[in-house]
Parts: sequence; C-alpha cells; structure tokens
Amino acid sequence: MQITFEGRRALVTGAAHGIGRAIATALAADGADVVAADILGSEVAALGETRGVRPVTCDLSKVESISSLVAANGPFDILVHSAGGVCGQVGRPLEEISENDWDAIVTINMKAAFFLAQAVAPAMKAKGQGRMVMISSGAGLGVSLTGIQAYASAKAGEIGLTRQLAHELGQFGITVNSVAPGFVRSNPTSERQWQSYGEEGQKALLSRIATRRLGRAEDIASAVLFLLSDQASWISGQTLSVDGGK
Repeated sequence: MQITFEGRRALVTGAAHGIGRAIATALAADGADVVAADILGSEVAALGETRGVRPVTCDLSKVESISSLVAANGPFDILVHSAGGVCGQVGRPLEEISENDWDAIVTINMKAAFFLAQAVAPAMKAKGQGRMVMISSGAGLGVSLTGIQAYASAKAGEIGLTRQLAHELGQFGITVNSVAPGFVRSNPTSERQWQSYGEEGQKALLSRIATRRLGRAEDIASAVLFLLSDQASWISGQTLSVDGGK
C-alpha cells in the first residue's frame, strides 16, 4: 500500500539540515503541504525551492514564537519535532555545567516538544485525527555518546512525554510516537563528533552496530513517514529505535 499525505499539512522543526530536512522533503514528495521551521533562517530558506515546502524562521526556545508559528501557518495534521541537539556543547564533568548550559539543551529538545504539541493539538482534536512524532535519540534510551548530561536527560524526557501524550490524545484520533536514531552524520555537530573519535574509535563504534554502517538521514525519515501514515493508525506511545541494530 502506497503512503500518501495528500491534503495534509505538516509542521517539521529543525528542518534546515540533516534529519529534519530529510523528513520535510520526504513528506512533500509524498504530497504533504510542509511548513519547515528552523532558527537558521538562511539555511532553511533554501528549502523554499522544494515543491510543497514553505520555510519559516522560528526560535523554538520561546513559547510565544511557537504559538505564533502555529497560529500563522496552521492548522496542522502532522507535527514532527526534529529540532534539538546539543546546542554546540561538548561533554564535560557535571561540576562544570551552568544553569544556562542545562536550560539551553532541555528547552529546545524537551520543552519545545511539549509546547509544540500543545499548540497543534486543538485543531487535531477538532478534526478527530492527527499524527505527532518526536525525534528523540538512542541517548534517551541508554548512555549518550556525547557525554552531555542535559542531552541524555532531555531525550529521555521526550520519550516519557511521548508516552504520556499518546494516552491523553489517543481518544481524539491522535497518535504520538518517537523515533530514536542511532549515530547519523547529518549535521556539523555530529560530523565533529565523528571526527573526534579518530580511526580506532570510529571502527569500535561501527563494530557495535549489527549492520556495520552508520545511519543516513533518509533512514530516519523513512521510519518517521511510516509512523505518520494511515498504516500506523494503531501504533501510539512507542519509541522506535532506528540504529542499525545494537
């Protein structure tokens, strides 16, 4: 059965590059009207050349910006929260972590996920259907390769939020799921992380993956599109690891 999103409007955050960009373009290719949001205005603007994609610059660390984004571009049938990451931070001992360091990562990963869901849910409830997918991380299920405490905590929180929202919203025909990617060289941060391992570290990481390769942004997008589709209408509250097998 072919997956199609004709007639559906999707909001994809973190769409300027990597996984978010792959999801936005894949949704548009399958017929969705996609609003691609990112704080990196000039980079996300390049998506304007893709048919079916409307780029929008938005600072998801501010709740009022989220509300304005949804009010100006909604209503939405689909939400994919892919924005997040480590906010330029690297692993350090917990004694060195400031409140601002902690808040920056938790805000864009977990807090934004909640307020995005809050903003799009009323229209989905009114329609009696909707799909939400949060891009979490293997770091939320185990130990983070980054060594960043806030990142591991925020991604675990995002997975917990997925379960909770699924139970609250399921009665309205809305499913909420999470995809937890393994290591994907999809943006400048993950590329720096990969290079920091050196040749031996890279070989060791690959040896722990059943398929013996790193993921691609398209691998994650394929899993997301399935969870957004009608074929996944009885799947909710789940976290799907897309990591090559570990």
